[in-house]
Amino acid sequence: MTTALTMPTAEQLVPSWPEAPPAGGQPLPSELDHLLALRVPGLIATRRHIHSHPELSGEEFETAALIARELSLAGLNPRMLPKGNGVICDIDGRPSGPVIALRADIDALPLTDVKDVPYRSTVDGVCHACGHDVHTTVMLGVGMLLAQLADLGELPGRVRLIFQPAEEILPCGSLEVIEAGGLDDVVQIFALHCDPSLPVGRVGLRVGPITAAADNVTVRLTGPGGHTARPHLTVDLVDALGRLITEVPALVSRRVPANSGLLLVFGHASAGTQYNVIPSEASASGTLRVMDRDAWETAPKIVSQVVRDVIAPTGATVNVEYLRGRPPVSNDAQAISVLTAATIAALGPEGVAETPQSMGGEDFSWYLEYVPGALARLGVGRAGPNVDLHRASFDVDERAIPAGIRLMVQTALQALAAQR
Repeated sequence: MTTALTMPTAEQLVPSWPEAPPAGGQPLPSELDHLLALRVPGLIATRRHIHSHPELSGEEFETAALIARELSLAGLNPRMLPKGNGVICDIDGRPSGPVIALRADIDALPLTDVKDVPYRSTVDGVCHACGHDVHTTVMLGVGMLLAQLADLGELPGRVRLIFQPAEEILPCGSLEVIEAGGLDDVVQIFALHCDPSLPVGRVGLRVGPITAAADNVTVRLTGPGGHTARPHLTVDLVDALGRLITEVPALVSRRVPANSGLLLVFGHASAGTQYNVIPSEASASGTLRVMDRDAWETAPKIVSQVVRDVIAPTGATVNVEYLRGRPPVSNDAQAISVLTAATIAALGPEGVAETPQSMGGEDFSWYLEYVPGALARLGVGRAGPNVDLHRASFDVDERAIPAGIRLMVQTALQALAAQR
C-alpha cells in the first residue's frame, strides 16, 4: 500500500535567493523576483521531499499527485495523464496568443542513495540520481510565477507545463505525453537538464545535436550445455559470450564513419551458475549510443549482422533483441536564440556557456520530431569534486533551483514575444 506524499515544513533550508536578480540579469515582470525569493524556501523543501520519496519510471503516481496539488494551490487547473503518473497544465494568458511548452521529467533511478543528508531517499534501491527532482521543482516554481503573471493579464499567450514520467526507460514517457495530446497547438517546446560540470548561474547551450541516440541491445545465446571437461562435445556459451562482449563493440564501430560517434557498451552479462558446468543459456545486455542520425537509422541492421557473424563459428544459437530508444536531441537554432536571450535576461551575459554534444540519451528528442525546440543544460555544480549523473551519491547546489526558475520564466516570455 502506498502512502500519499505530504508536504513537509521548511527545515534545514539554504538561504533564499536574493530579491534582486543576479548580477547582469534583468528583473522579472511585476516584481516576480520578490515573489520568487519568498517562494524559494518552500520550493527547496519540495525538492528535498521529492528527493527523499523517489518513484521509479512508470510508477510516479504520488509524485504526480503532489505536482497536481501544488499547481492547484497556485490557482491552476492541472490534468493527469491517462495512467495518472504525469501532469499537463496550461497557464492561460492572452487567448489569441501562441502555445509554448515547458517540459520536466519526474522519474527516479533504480539506485541506492548513499548520501549522508537529511533528505536521503527513504525508498530502498531508488533515488533521484539524475536531477529530475530539480527539474520538477523548477517547473513548479515557473508555474507559480507564470500563474501570477496570467492573473495580472501580463502573460502574452499560453504556456503548457509538461511533467513527464518514464524518461529513464523504454518505451519513452515522452511518447505517452504526445499520445495524450501534450503537443496539441504547441509551436515550440523547451526543457532543461541538470549539468554538474557547470557551476550555478551558467547554462549550457548548443545549436544542433546536444545528446546522442540511445537504444537497448540484448543478445541471448543458447546451446545444449555440458561438462567443462568436454567442451568439444557441446557449445561453450561462456566462450561465445566472451567473444560477443569483446569483439562486437569494436566491429560495429568499424561499420560506420568514425565521426558518427557510435558506442556499444554491454552493462550486463550472465552465463551459468556452476564452475564445472557449461551452461545452456547466456545473455548480454547493453546500450548503443550514436551521435549521428543517419548512423542511428542503420544501427539495428549492423548490430544484428555483426553479432551473428561473431557467434556463428561457436555453434551457439543467437537471438538479438534490438529495442529502439530515442534519436539525438537536435536543438533548433531559433529556439536556442530564445534560450540565449532568456539566459542573458535571467542570469546575465556570463550565464551563457557553450556545451558539447554528449553520449547521453534524452527522450526530449521525441518532442522535437513534432515541434521545434531546445534542451538547455542547467549548472548545478557543487563546491569541490563533482559527482556525475547516474551516480548514487549525486547531489546538486540548490541555488540552481531559483536560477532555473528565472531561466524558464524568461524563456517562456521570450518565446511568446518571438511568436507575435
